[in-house]
Order: sequence, then C-alpha cells, then structure tokens
Amino acid sequence: MDKKPLLSIEDLRIEFDTFEGTAHVLDGVSFAMGRGETMGLVGETGCGKSITAKAVLRLLPEPPARIASGNIRFMGEDLLRKQEGEMRQIRGTKIAMVFQNPMTFLNPVFTVGEQLTDVILAHLRPGERKGSLGRTQIREKALDLLRDVSIPQPESRINSYPHEFSGGMRQRVLIAMALSASPELLIADEPTTALDVTIQAQILRLIQDLVERHHLSVLLISHDLGVVAKICQRIAVMYAGNLVENGGTSQIFRSPLHPYTRGLLNSILKFSKREWEAQPIKGSIPNLIQPPPGCRFHPRCLERMCVCEKEKPISLEIEERHWVSCHLYS
Repeated sequence: MDKKPLLSIEDLRIEFDTFEGTAHVLDGVSFAMGRGETMGLVGETGCGKSITAKAVLRLLPEPPARIASGNIRFMGEDLLRKQEGEMRQIRGTKIAMVFQNPMTFLNPVFTVGEQLTDVILAHLRPGERKGSLGRTQIREKALDLLRDVSIPQPESRINSYPHEFSGGMRQRVLIAMALSASPELLIADEPTTALDVTIQAQILRLIQDLVERHHLSVLLISHDLGVVAKICQRIAVMYAGNLVENGGTSQIFRSPLHPYTRGLLNSILKFSKREWEAQPIKGSIPNLIQPPPGCRFHPRCLERMCVCEKEKPISLEIEERHWVSCHLYS
C-alpha cells in the first residue's frame, strides 16, 4: 500500500440550514486512507456517514447544505476547490459510488444492458468517443463487466429489466456500473442493508474479490460492525458528526478505546449462558441543531467526567495508527 494517502479529509464541517435552525451535521471530521486500503466508516443512523461520502463526490444539495470549513484531498488535489465540470470528470471515472437501494438508481423502463452501455459511453475517453469503439465492442465490455460481478448467464440477462433481477443481482449490476471506468476509489454506502444475510455475504465476498483483482481502494459505509469486520483493514467510528475512534480492525475489536465504540461492540447480539444477549446503548443521538457542549456523546456515556460537558476532546494516537477522541486518555 502506498504511504501517501489516496483520500484525506481534514477538519470537515458541514452545516444544513433548516426551518428550525442550523444543523451542525459534521463537526471537524478528519481521516485518511491509502491506496489499496479498505476502510469502514461505522456508526448509528444519522451520525453523518453518508454525508461524509457525498461530500467527497460533491453531491450535497447546496443549499441547504453548506461546507463551513475543511478540505478533501484526493490524489493530492483539493476537491472542494474544483469547478463542477472538473468534478464531473472525477465522478465515476476516478471515484465511483454504490448506493444502498439499487431500484432507486436503476431505471425500470430500460434493460440492464442499455443502462450499462450508457454508463460505459459516458465514461469513454475523448479519443474513444470519435468511433474507435463500435457497438459490438461496447456490448462485449458490458458483458465482461457482468461476468466480473458474477452475474449468471450474462448473454441473456443483459437484455433483462431491473425488476427481473433479485435484490442481490441488482446490487451486482450497480457495482458493475461503478467499475465501468476502472476507478481508483469505490465508495459503498450500505451496499448490503436491504439484502438477506446469505446475499449480504455474497456481496461482501464479491467486493473483497474485486479489491484484490482490481487493486481497488474501498470506503465501506455501514452501521454494522460485523459487516465491516469481514472485509475492512481499518475502521473509523462516527458519532453525531464526530469521528471518535480510528484504528486497524484488529485494534478496534481487540482493544476498543472510546466508550461509544465499546457500546457498539456490546450491542452486537451474542450467545451467552444458553440465551442470546445484547447490551444496547441507552439514550438516542442528540439534536444536531443544538448539540451538547463538549463531547457530543457525554449525555449517554457511563464514564463521563465534568470536563466532558465543557470541552471537546482532541484526537490522540494511543498506539500506532490507533486514534481516539476522548478525555479518558488526555
């Protein structure tokens, strides 16, 4: 893995203007991932995971969204300084994204082959657009992509409509579209949420296989620690717009540092004393229009101190490449 970060986010702050006031959705998020690295971004629903991913691709609705401060660097270039035309050259070609609900992003009135062909044509290089690639070659490339994501009988299924595919197959089609331009970074936003457990495992194995064959870097967004543990080398834990812990997967599971991370691990259903047990985190995520002062997790934290209610903790490296933002370690 290249030591120079492929993607780095520094002190990213994002606000949303609402009728009730300004929601401070991201509050100084910072992390980096290298080439060939698979990183999981985990946390409860509403913690800012998907907003972070959409900010990388500049897909936030502006307004009401507003990037208050920070920078996002990809391959050394600050994406926040690029014009919309430049971002269109990056989306899909260098950074691709797979969303959690395939039927939202597949047009029901066009065949899978037609939609895949459109994506391939949209990402052709200027020289190729002049006609060096014929219709047969484009179709063959579409078939190769379907084979690459293990779609059975691609020669016949390429003429099928999205509703004729199962949920897992539709997700594979979206992954094929994302890979059509050989991107450097794949962002997968809850790619297995709507699937049953067996199909989830198949999609995760597919992503893992694609990482190895195409030397992809993957940012996997999930609320499920079990999902990211299967394929991710590193895990970053988010809570209410803050990154509270960031470390190797083995570090996070072996020695979780932040009380929220420990709470997430304890809330995973386990079989103990002849019954299934889980310890949920009490309370709920705070109102981001009026977030708690200091550490945003302190109203729910069983280990809170007076300083937690007043000062926001800084990120500290407790062991090599294992950071935590918590006053217990300051």
